[in-house]
Amino acid sequence: MTELVSTAAVQYPVESLPELWFAFVFAVLGAYLLLDGFDFGVGMLYARADGDERETMHAAFGPVWKANEVWLVLFGTVLFAAFPAVYANVLSRHYLLIFAILAALVLRGIGSKLREERDSDRWHRVCDRSFVAGSTLAPFFLGMLVANWRFGFESTINGTAIAVGLLLVTLSVVLGASFLTIKTRGDLRRTMRRYGRLGSVGYVAVSLATIGYIALAEPGGSPAPSTAETAAAVGGTIAFAALGIVANRRRRDYGWALSVAGLALVFVGYLAWTMRPFVDPAAALSIREAVVSPVALEVNSIVAVTFVPLIIGYFVLLYSVFSGPATAGDY
Repeated sequence: MTELVSTAAVQYPVESLPELWFAFVFAVLGAYLLLDGFDFGVGMLYARADGDERETMHAAFGPVWKANEVWLVLFGTVLFAAFPAVYANVLSRHYLLIFAILAALVLRGIGSKLREERDSDRWHRVCDRSFVAGSTLAPFFLGMLVANWRFGFESTINGTAIAVGLLLVTLSVVLGASFLTIKTRGDLRRTMRRYGRLGSVGYVAVSLATIGYIALAEPGGSPAPSTAETAAAVGGTIAFAALGIVANRRRRDYGWALSVAGLALVFVGYLAWTMRPFVDPAAALSIREAVVSPVALEVNSIVAVTFVPLIIGYFVLLYSVFSGPATAGDY
């Protein structure tokens, strides 16, 4: 009781500052899922491409994929800066998943960067398989980590974690197809449009299956999402998927990309909205209980307001410079 009173008595320069940082954590996570998600999708779609198409796909995402991983680093930094107890708890409970995510990212990097180091068909096959495997496993393991965090699981492997992992894999395929539709031309572009339509339908199906499983299993140590929250998420997912398919068929590629980004927004928004007021359900830590002291949070806010706009400006510049269509000769 004393702890609750003292927590409630803490004063912040802006009263809602802890909740704003909670939202900021998930905004950064959403940016990473969106930007590196299409990289993962490119890697998975790479398995269906031939030689020239693979060169074009490498050229399409090559200038930006390493920069996109900045958002993963920023996510860890922001979580540690605002909620260090949550950072410690989640990483210690699921450290094997963290290592699995890093190993998958290494596999993807090896496959992409070392492919041209040797002029050997066998070497190229090894690197290509590494690239596809890393691009598939990274979002799967990331989805497992997110599910375990949200639902407060102590164990790493469970049905909900696997379902959310598959959900993120499917979302990444749709993101990758949308990105390649903007960055490529000709037959490859038409193929990506077709994969994107199929992937959108698949994402809705996997979303419904995942939500149904969660509703039946009532998993983890935190309360299950309410019916109204789930209905809003399902409605938003179906609406963005439908708008995306319509834009896809009408060849409005940027409209389709915005709709696919909406799918990622709904996923992260549902995750954050249904987690609150907790930030670590497994430890029953609320946002106010887990946040750092007012002075530390105020300093963090000053740093964030200073540097985050610079990061965003850099990405705007980066994507502006590499905004045109890619060709196999660019790789």
